[in-house]
Amino acid sequence: MRRTLALALLAFMAMASNAFAGAEARITGKVLDGAKQPVKDAKINVVALSGRTFKQDFPVKADGSYAIFLLDGTIKYKFTYSAPGYQPYIEDMKLKINGEKNEKDVVLNTGSAAAAQNNEPAVAKVDTSVAAFNEGAALANTGDNAGAIKKFTQAVTEKPELVAGWEALSKIYLRTKDYKNAIDTANKALALADDEIEMYQVLFEAYTATGDKEKAAAAKAKLPANAPGLFNDAAKLINAGKDGQAEPLLKQAISADASFAPAYYELGMIYVRSGKSADAKANLNKYLELDPNGKDAATAKEMLKYVQ
Repeated sequence: MRRTLALALLAFMAMASNAFAGAEARITGKVLDGAKQPVKDAKINVVALSGRTFKQDFPVKADGSYAIFLLDGTIKYKFTYSAPGYQPYIEDMKLKINGEKNEKDVVLNTGSAAAAQNNEPAVAKVDTSVAAFNEGAALANTGDNAGAIKKFTQAVTEKPELVAGWEALSKIYLRTKDYKNAIDTANKALALADDEIEMYQVLFEAYTATGDKEKAAAAKAKLPANAPGLFNDAAKLINAGKDGQAEPLLKQAISADASFAPAYYELGMIYVRSGKSADAKANLNKYLELDPNGKDAATAKEMLKYVQ
């Protein structure tokens, strides 16, 4: 399952069945110097490379240890370990989820003489395709469709395998009623990730608009119409950082099948993130009632401790 970049306005993530459930991840380890001693004032900057907009600094304890908890472990993150006077260590990582251990000890080397003398920290290399995508996302959020199309086109030109870029383009082309390009870019996204449900929705609407009933019907046949299907759509929205739009889909999934436990779990997690403790407790407890030994049971119990 590919995980792609975040766009606050548009939902771009691939998601199959229950792939998002139990997606929290933890990573622990130590940050040490060349003598295997704790590095003073070290910190870890974590930035999401796909799925959602996330950027946060995490402190390292005096003994060099650290522990990071990420709500969405389904996507890749860039970890930058740094400290004054040391060269940063940078690594892109996709963590194990479902409670599996992730351990990473890092050794920081002192900076070069020139860097130390000028107090110039090393600078991480910028992925220009990612930068173009993020700029396109910002423009899309302001309604600048032409500007967004230009930036997204730059992103996929530099990185043709960027599924999110093709998805973003297809949605904006559909929004602007450029159906030919909407169809073309949606198909390019599906060629890279054929489980991108939203692309079938784009194709259905675009083919319908152009009068191609046969292809519209074929695209519609790919769209979900049951609780698991609604859950898939909701999960994609969650991955794209659109909890507000995912919430009603999860409620619809529960209406379609009141015993569909994963919907309660994800709905509960939405309420955890939004600070709605009472709703979070109700849904997480319902999940545990329906599936007490489910793969997300441990996480649900842990999260309940924070919403008491």
